[in-house]
Amino acid sequence: MRRSTATFSGTVLALLLTAALLAPAAAAAPPGIPDAATARAELAALTVAPPGSMAGYSRRLFPHWTSRDGCSTREEVLKRDGEGVTVDADCRPVSGTWYSPYDDVTVPASSRVDIDHVVPLAEAWRSGADAWTTDRREAFANDLGRPQLIAASAASNRSKGDQDPAEWQPRAAAYHCTYGKMWVRAKYHWQLTIDDAERTALREMLSTC
Repeated sequence: MRRSTATFSGTVLALLLTAALLAPAAAAAPPGIPDAATARAELAALTVAPPGSMAGYSRRLFPHWTSRDGCSTREEVLKRDGEGVTVDADCRPVSGTWYSPYDDVTVPASSRVDIDHVVPLAEAWRSGADAWTTDRREAFANDLGRPQLIAASAASNRSKGDQDPAEWQPRAAAYHCTYGKMWVRAKYHWQLTIDDAERTALREMLSTC
């Protein structure tokens, strides 16, 4: 009986360890994500307007990945959103894993991780950032205080491009609520406009919360 009990206990422990290893990773959680009710109120407060022109746009007008305390914005997000991240003397991640909530995959190397601007720079440009100063565009492109930057798989980020939620949504449907809340908060804080199709898509995403 003792041998059977020990065998049973060992089997249970092995199953528990296996379940822990196979459990989905926790999604990266940028700061400042509002609750659903707040996001709906902020969405209602946004100005609706047709997208502006892309004339004059360049990513260089949004200085990004600036450094502070020896780490670039990209490196700060990699440290924040990764698991088991270690960095070298220059703040470059040398180990770790990164869960990409957009497509529900875990990325084992920082070289395969992109830092997504939740509201893309080009989208911001045609939503009002074309009239900003360079300093304001730089602050937007490096915003660590709100849900505007998140680590994602390179594949998901590049499939998104500069599209808004009417044109692109995360492949992982379970993340639509969070993505919608992040998008709304970024546009609300930075006083950017939305178009009709974008607003409709965001309402649908928030309805999943």
